Amino acid sequence: MKAVVHVYLKTGVLDVQGKAVQTALHGLGWADVDDVRVGRVIEFALAGDDETEAKSRVEAMCARLLANPVIEGYRVEIAA
Repeated sequence: MKAVVHVYLKTGVLDVQGKAVQTALHGLGWADVDDVRVGRVIEFALAGDDETEAKSRVEAMCARLLANPVIEGYRVEIAA
């Protein structure tokens, strides 16, 4: 099965990359763009066929390695 993890900065945490992208978009003429946030997507294959167990395992991976729980949140998707 396939796991997809979306990692993003929590609300209230300064997103320097998002601000840089927003400034660049404004410079290119898209002045109506606001509140840009930049995150990352991590995709990987995962052995097994129990989606509930897989989601639990991936959430443990997020808590220990893939995301910094102090400043980042995450969303896990599991596809068979």
